[in-house]
Amino acid sequence: MKTIKPKHTDEYISGFPTAIQKILQGLRSTIKKAAPGAVEIISYNMPAYQQHGILVYFAACNNHIGFYPTSSPIRAFKNELTDYKTSKGAIQFSIDKPLPDRLITKIVKFKLKENISKHKLKSK
Repeated sequence: MKTIKPKHTDEYISGFPTAIQKILQGLRSTIKKAAPGAVEIISYNMPAYQQHGILVYFAACNNHIGFYPTSSPIRAFKNELTDYKTSKGAIQFSIDKPLPDRLITKIVKFKLKENISKHKLKSK
């Protein structure tokens, strides 16, 4: 696992074995396609994406990829998340199975729409 504090996502991803790097790059690509205007940052020592607030975070763990969209998407997509271990704000994707790109895209777009709505309300 990571022991240094990465300064950017490339540095974070490069610290893992090649097979995990490939999964992380795929997840990164899916997130960027779903939210092309999002800014990529490091937050809590893991990659994160923000656009009118945080959209999602992700991290490589021992036996899974942690995907952290916060709590509202977990509630909104609970019926589609039954195959995955979840908690209040996290989803665990097995490193032994392909990532559910369509579901990830839907979650990122949901979170982006939610952030934009909140931003518009604050702007009024």
